[in-house]
Amino acid sequence: MPVGMLGRKVGMTQVYDEAGDLIPVTVIEAGPCVVLQLRSIESDGYEAVQLGFGDKPRRLASRSERGHVVALGSKRQKRVVAAGGESLPKADCEPKRFVREFRTDGEEHGLSVGQELGVGVFADVPFVDVIGVSKGRGFAGVMKRHNFAGQRASHGVKRVHRHGGSIGMSADPARVLRGTKMPGRYGNAHRTIRHLKVVRVDGESNLLLVRGAVPGPNGGELIIRHTNRRTGRGKA
Repeated sequence: MPVGMLGRKVGMTQVYDEAGDLIPVTVIEAGPCVVLQLRSIESDGYEAVQLGFGDKPRRLASRSERGHVVALGSKRQKRVVAAGGESLPKADCEPKRFVREFRTDGEEHGLSVGQELGVGVFADVPFVDVIGVSKGRGFAGVMKRHNFAGQRASHGVKRVHRHGGSIGMSADPARVLRGTKMPGRYGNAHRTIRHLKVVRVDGESNLLLVRGAVPGPNGGELIIRHTNRRTGRGKA
């Protein structure tokens, strides 16, 4: 079994559980994913499974992207085969928009190139980690970016109500400390939400419902993997 899946965020909604409680969930379209390549220690120095999600139109795909999934019969490939080299297996599918690798490091996965995976791989998984890129909010001030309270709206404070204030450190150490909260780019960063409970798995529609929110906007690409967080004492 691979360590994860690729997908995209559909949106948020609410569902009822068996006890009748209303649960906020995020709907994720997980799969179908195609195994594009299998990394090995002999050829690549590490072991991993490369998955692809979402078809990319051939007119928008470069030749290298098309050659990664199908054999194009290039001159270079013919020279390699003629010299006794081995031709790598191809998935024989459409070029993919979203391609990522999952490290296996000796774990048995039983997958082959070209195999298609669905959301059913999470049927018996209680919790997952979701990785995505948070919404980009551009250049933001300290009040929006770090939740500063701002300065007083009283006499003597002239047009600096939303400023961060002084950042100096006097004569010692006479510098600005690394990591000081200041204005800057807010969002558009990789974020991992760990240990999200799997509420429902819809194998027919390839939909995965997890409790709570995940990074990114609706339609954003996501990586879903088995959680490695351990809860309790000696229990996974």
